[in-house]
Formats: sequence, structure tokens, C-alpha cells
Amino acid sequence: MIKASVDNKIKKFRQQLLSPIYEFFKDSRAVGIVLIICTIISLVAANSPYQAQYLQFWATEVHSPDGWHLPHTLLHWINDGLMVFFFFLVGMEIKRELTVGELSSIRKSMLPALAAVGGMVCPALIFVAFNAGTGHVHGWGIPMATDIAFSLGILSLVGKRVPVNLKIFLMALAIIDDLGAILAIALFYTDHLQMLYLLIGAGMLALLIALNLFKVQRLILYIIPGIVLWYCVFNSGIHATIAGVLVAFCIPLPKISAFVHNLHDPVNFLIMPIFALANTAIVFPENLGQAFSSHVSYGILAGLVLGKPLGIFLFSFAATRFKLAALPQQTTWMQLLGAGMIAGIGFTMSIFISTLAYKEAELQIISKMSVMAASLLAGVAGYLFLKLLKTKA
Repeated sequence: MIKASVDNKIKKFRQQLLSPIYEFFKDSRAVGIVLIICTIISLVAANSPYQAQYLQFWATEVHSPDGWHLPHTLLHWINDGLMVFFFFLVGMEIKRELTVGELSSIRKSMLPALAAVGGMVCPALIFVAFNAGTGHVHGWGIPMATDIAFSLGILSLVGKRVPVNLKIFLMALAIIDDLGAILAIALFYTDHLQMLYLLIGAGMLALLIALNLFKVQRLILYIIPGIVLWYCVFNSGIHATIAGVLVAFCIPLPKISAFVHNLHDPVNFLIMPIFALANTAIVFPENLGQAFSSHVSYGILAGLVLGKPLGIFLFSFAATRFKLAALPQQTTWMQLLGAGMIAGIGFTMSIFISTLAYKEAELQIISKMSVMAASLLAGVAGYLFLKLLKTKA
């Protein structure tokens, strides 16, 4: 009797202790909060008395077996290895939306698709305008991206002031945006190509496609060729994370829902925080103002904060004017503009592209700091703009 009473008290104590934690991780804002905390921790550590040890930790050499060409530091393993799972999840989300979701028909997908194009083209052109003739134009892809987790998290903070259809529009836009960023990485951020690895990788991709066409359901039969594909893509000169997207597109649709559900928490609350910790380990320059007074920083800040909402709004307006698409139900143009402002939160993908666009540490630091500043400005501006709008009757 006493034992049962003690067990009940322990069980009740666990529920009281763990329930708030479970509720937090279920909240749509949790991912953004965790990433912000990790970013702050990383920035503080990188500019503390333990700076050298912290930076050296991410630069730790990881030795590979003889004859194997693999990432050689902890940072490289995170960006080339762990982030494959992030891109794998993104790929599965894109495939699901294209097949059974909000992008499954031309009518549903036209507005977010055209809006996403505007949200990529305008920021890229603005960046090029600021950096033409400087030798830094290669960073045009940095302000193209939208961070799905952050943008939807900020939009959820606004609450019932925004209709559900606007949230669906932003999610679809961000997914197409991610697809555009993935294509940019594959096509424009590749330094050199190793044809042998490309051919072997193409063979693995063909095998995965064949498995899909024959409706093979055993996931292990996709995982093994997928690992070989990752290794070949990594050594081919194309960024290794593209392998994650390719494998995701080949997984049979019935398996995707379960996979997405099982991957969300590990990716959102383990891989992305580790990525944030490793890639925001930025040592602030002595003159902090100089980091925000270069053509690169101007291009990123203007591209994300101004170019994103401008491109999304103008392309959406043109699409409705030419009757190619219609505004989401119960949504106003001002609400769509506010969503466009929030789409200027580039964070994860923009920081990732920063590491590919520039090899120089100084330019990477300027880019990452500008992305973080622009994402903060875009998020706050979009939130306040939507919060101050009158709720549509």
C-alpha cells in the first residue's frame, strides 16, 4: 500500500515536471526559441575568455579511414553530414505538398509559387545591385531564403489576427523558397565536378528511382543506396546535402507521413540547434559597425528586409491582376504584405548559403551577422505590422 502511494507520488511529480517540457516542444514557436537561445549561447561563447577553446572545438579534426574522402572537421561533419537530414526533411515536405498538399494542383500552387519566385528574384537582384563590380556578387543566393520554422513561429505569435489561409500561403511559399535555394546550391554553388563520382551517384539515384517505380516499401533498401549517393555527391563537388533531397524525392509517398513525423523532433531540436551553435560561433570585429557597412551587408539587409516583401507582394499582385491566381480567402493585401515581411527571416538556409558563397572567413562573418540582423528586423517588423492591423470583419 505504501509502495503504491509512493509510486503514485513519483508518477505525479514526473507529470508535473515533464508536462510543461512536452507542451513546450509541441508549441510551433519552440523551434525558433531554441534556435535563438543556441545562437545567443554561441555568440557569447565565441566572444568570451573561452573563445579559443570554443572555436577549436568546432575545428576538431575527425580522422577518416585510409582511402576514404570524408568531412575532416566537426564543423564540416555538421554542415555536410548532419544537415543532410535537415534537407532530407525539407525534401519530404516538398514532395508531400506537391503530391497531396497545398501545392498538389496548379490552382492551389500558383499564388505561393509566383510569390516565392518574386521573393527570390527581388532580393537576389538587390544584392547584385549593391555588389556589382566588387567581386562579392557570388553571395546573391544568401538573401533568397526563408526559414520555415522561424517564419511560421513568428506568424503564430500574431494569433487569430491572421487567417489560417495566410499561414498555409506562407508555409507553401517557404517550401517553394527552400526548393529554389536547393536548386541554387546545386547549380551555382559548386566549384568543380568529379565525373566518376557523379556517374556512380547517378547510378545510385537511378536505383532509388527504380525502387520507387516498383513500389518497394522496405526503407532499408533506400537507406543503403542513399548513403552511397551521399558519399558520391560529397566527393563530386556538388554540396552533399543535395543527396538528402534526392533520396527524399525517391521515398514512396505512403512512407513519407510517418517519416516526417519521426524526423521532425530530432531535426528541429537536435540537428538545427547544433547547426546554429556551430555556424554562429562568430568573433565580433573590434569595430562592429564595419561588419554592417560593407556592400555585402547592405545587399543582405536590403534583400531580406525590403526585397522579400516587395517581391512577394508585387508578384502576388501581378498574378491576381492577370487572373493567374486569387488572394487566399479571408486574407487582405495588407496581411499578405505582413507575411512577406516575415518571409524575410532567412536564418538557417541563408547562413548555410553564406558558408558556400564565400571562402574568406571575414566575408562569412559579415554575411552571417547580416543574416541574423536582417532576420531579427524582418521578424519584428512583420510581427508588429500584422499585430497593428485591424482584424478583418
